[in-house]
Amino acid sequence: MRLGIGIGWRPEIAGEVEALEGVDWVEAVAENLCADHLPDSLVRLRERGVTVIPHGVSLGLGGADRPDPGKLADLAARATLLGAPLVTEHIAFVRAGGARTGSPVLEAGHLLPVPRTRAALDVLCENVRIAQDALPVPLALENIAALISWPDEELSEGRFLAELVERTGVRLLIDVANLHTNRVNRGEDPAAALDGLPVEAIAYVHVAGGVEKDGVWHDTHAHPVTAPVLDVLAELRSRVDPPGVLLERDEAFPPAGELAGELDAIRGVLEKGGGASAAWAAREVPSAPPVAESVRDGVAVAETALLSALVAGTPAPEGFDAARLRVQSRALSAKRADVVAKVAPELPEILGDSYRAAFLAYAGARPMTAGYRRDALDFAEHLLIAGRPADDAARRRLTRWWRDRAAPRPPGRATRLARAARSVLVGR
Repeated sequence: MRLGIGIGWRPEIAGEVEALEGVDWVEAVAENLCADHLPDSLVRLRERGVTVIPHGVSLGLGGADRPDPGKLADLAARATLLGAPLVTEHIAFVRAGGARTGSPVLEAGHLLPVPRTRAALDVLCENVRIAQDALPVPLALENIAALISWPDEELSEGRFLAELVERTGVRLLIDVANLHTNRVNRGEDPAAALDGLPVEAIAYVHVAGGVEKDGVWHDTHAHPVTAPVLDVLAELRSRVDPPGVLLERDEAFPPAGELAGELDAIRGVLEKGGGASAAWAAREVPSAPPVAESVRDGVAVAETALLSALVAGTPAPEGFDAARLRVQSRALSAKRADVVAKVAPELPEILGDSYRAAFLAYAGARPMTAGYRRDALDFAEHLLIAGRPADDAARRRLTRWWRDRAAPRPPGRATRLARAARSVLVGR
């Protein structure tokens, strides 16, 4: 299917997206949509014939466990509601721990890289097949950006993706900004990765901005698209004419004119031509025996050790760059603070300038275990138990906010002791 030029739809820029000329399609974060009705802006876009594709962020198909049936059903419902021709997700894990490791479930709140090993690929392929069977439309998977590299990897990124396509028939969503990120952070050549890809499997392409700090590229989606990212897009275009290209922006939204300028820059790269049009054809996927539970258990142990080091302060697993893990850990805490401020804007309003420091201190000792909304409640509860904030009026406001959403009164001593013990266990 030919998509054309698109932009990521976000509520903050819904009006600007509707007004932009030359936008053929949009992509919406699936988890931000209700299962039974659409925002008015998306309804209007669909009535104009604009294709809307749901983009999932929480399946964690690269995790050791099989995909959650409830999350798959939610993604399927949104695809049906939108009349979407396909759905997309990520090649990543987002949680770890649980029964396979005998430890609490930890949530990353972020997309983390899957080890490029044969065992992890076996698990990923089986999880993808499960997802494909549960979805009403084809699935495409996105390569992610990473600050960290797994030791002792057995496959290059290109080979890993090629084998994933061969074994599952899944389509690819190639993010050229992520390829650039991996060049800076992991020393991986984008051209080499593209050389190894089955480019005919590309469903569409993401382009996004970021910023480099102290030799680390941060894929922020909050900065303009840079020339090096457009260079990677040109590399891809020299190999294939992708069915669609989409501009992503998630923060620090610029005026509509700047968004239009970035879309024009993308068009300019694509118009230079090069590769032939992608000619995807459904293929016969070979059957595969079930993945042994021992293989899944091994992946679980490895991913849990990494995530625990990132969010619970446990030692860096052998072979990882401890300094780079600290950078990733700080980035995860900062993202938690930003997302909690979005889902519970009353908290930074009540706490004022002290919000960020207070949240980062809380996050450093308490891993996220149940999503951002629960995280916001737990943070407020943590402050109230400690008798904070010091200002009486602010503490009363925070108490009312917490009571309205969680319980009629702050937890008693027994509950506090139990939660403190749980925090110690998680942090081991």
